[in-house]
Amino acid sequence: MHNLIQKYNIPGPRYTSYPTVPYWDQEGITLENWIATLKKSFKESNTSEGISLYIHLPFCESLCTFCACNKRITKQHSVEVPYIDMVLKEWSMYCEVLEDKPNIKEIHLGGGTPTFFSSENLEKLIHGIFEIANKAENFEFSFEGHPNFTTTEQLQVLFDLGFTRNSFGIQDYDPKVQKAIHRVQSFEAVQQVTEDSRSIGYNSVSHDLIFGLPFQTEESIRETIKKTVELKPDRIAYYSYAHVPWIKGNGQRGFKDTDLPQDHEKRALYELGKQLFFDAGYVEIGMDHFALPTDSMYTAMESKTLHRNFMGYTSGKTKLMIGLGVSSISDSWYSFAQNEKNIDDYYARLRAGELPIFKGHLLSNEDLVVRQHILNIMCNLETSWKTPDMQLEALPEILSHLKEMEADGILNIFEDRLVVKEEGRMFIRNVCMAFDLKLHESKPETKLFSMTI
Repeated sequence: MHNLIQKYNIPGPRYTSYPTVPYWDQEGITLENWIATLKKSFKESNTSEGISLYIHLPFCESLCTFCACNKRITKQHSVEVPYIDMVLKEWSMYCEVLEDKPNIKEIHLGGGTPTFFSSENLEKLIHGIFEIANKAENFEFSFEGHPNFTTTEQLQVLFDLGFTRNSFGIQDYDPKVQKAIHRVQSFEAVQQVTEDSRSIGYNSVSHDLIFGLPFQTEESIRETIKKTVELKPDRIAYYSYAHVPWIKGNGQRGFKDTDLPQDHEKRALYELGKQLFFDAGYVEIGMDHFALPTDSMYTAMESKTLHRNFMGYTSGKTKLMIGLGVSSISDSWYSFAQNEKNIDDYYARLRAGELPIFKGHLLSNEDLVVRQHILNIMCNLETSWKTPDMQLEALPEILSHLKEMEADGILNIFEDRLVVKEEGRMFIRNVCMAFDLKLHESKPETKLFSMTI
């Protein structure tokens, strides 16, 4: 296994989309293209399944040096109301484009730190969304929170607004690791927000951990996971640290490369964590995720309705996801569109009465088929080309890439399908890369992606 890890630990996408953002069409997407596919997707799915909203709330009071998200560091909470006003302006512009009232099935507040915003302003935001929209049946609203900056009042207000899931970024409990990544929080703070969430009525609490951080050891990971399972979160995301210090604006400067666990050391941390989660009654879901059998994500995996998009894994699928806020990405299934990344540019476009799209991609028929194959693999660890709508001209080339993985015991290839073996799960990104025709056509000359393992 050590040799396979060395062989397959190469830079690769995490496949929250296909094509991946660096391979979007250089000509981009016109606003007319985006609106046409938006309307098409909305008409096809609003009544039957509803739509998803991802709302990016970018502000943080301090910089965590492991973070590769789009964020803006400030302690000035005067930024809250102007930002919410602009997000609601963007939402009203979308609702004017659509021909019917949106039925919202999913909302996810991401960041940044969504709980940077006061209870009053979070309420203002959600009330503003539903002044011109409905809640779909079986809706599921979730948000991300920082344990140090999430109050009981915020938890209660969001619950009263319909939020039943939350996730807290824990990362690691070891003081030396916390200091290196500038994310210092106590077990007691995490325990407080977890217990408050449960007593208020949240039905799913998730904790995010990261392996591969500076100074992590098997001993420190064991202690972090011991504390985590003591609180029994319904879901655990156990992410591989994505070391991408070359991305502009990234804060990954609080430690040296030599402080990071390397290759097999890093993978040993994952395997240790995985076994400890199994021992505590968790089940592995897709890539990087674990859930208790009582959680909706486990149910979605069992019923093969698990979905993956720019929000990560979700237990419900919607064809249309609208991203609101700076840098947010929208997905109509037929196209992608990303908002301005700079907050001043985002505001300027909205003040000019324009949807703040600055780039995107219109998917070809081939893109759509490849996208579905990659989605199947990421969610169900298998895919099939049995039906005409799942066949690709490039399939022989794809299978030639996969034959070596089959020989290495990662997957099994049958006449009309492939199945990733349980022991091959750690190489799931590599399997998807075999289907990534854009990547085959143009290998990146500079660093774009984190390592796959």
